[in-house]
Amino acid sequence: MARRYDTRTTIFSPEGRLYQVEYAMEAISHAGTSLGILATDGILLAAERRNTNKLLDEVFFSEKIYKLNDDMVCSVAGITSDANVLTNELRLIAQRYLLQYGESIPCEQLVSWLCDVKQAYTQYGGKRPFGVSILYMGWDKHYGYQLYQSDPSGNYGGWKATCIGNNSAVRVFIIIIIIKIIYFRKYSSNFMHADFF
Repeated sequence: MARRYDTRTTIFSPEGRLYQVEYAMEAISHAGTSLGILATDGILLAAERRNTNKLLDEVFFSEKIYKLNDDMVCSVAGITSDANVLTNELRLIAQRYLLQYGESIPCEQLVSWLCDVKQAYTQYGGKRPFGVSILYMGWDKHYGYQLYQSDPSGNYGGWKATCIGNNSAVRVFIIIIIIKIIYFRKYSSNFMHADFF
């Protein structure tokens, strides 16, 4: 029965689901993990380079972290070819803004523009959603350091700490626990505080 609703990206199932978007999300869940943690004086962005095939030459192994401009970097999880297309688009958007306005593009504006492109691919026939999730790390003069995450549907949000890729929900939970432990050891005389969990 579901087969009738997953051949085109614009067809909703009776439950209101777009199966092609869900398939793109599934591709991300099999990718190597990338995580980002926002601090007051910077951002930590780390990515796992996973080589699943022993015959793959390390020289041609793709990167997971890309420099977009002087103030922004992104990390990807998902289909590598889709990631290359989207990072090139991010660089083009940033360079057009720099050429037009003479200053670097604000981080959230760049994320928003790319997510509009990603969302358009979920609603037009003949196209498929990009099978990639992106963590954006950036700095601008208005808001300082920022960390954003986007998914194949074009949805994005700002985060203090987040993770994409394989077992990302479990890893976000572990990050939260570690941050709470560090915080309470530093700022609380009573380490086992009632609000810890």
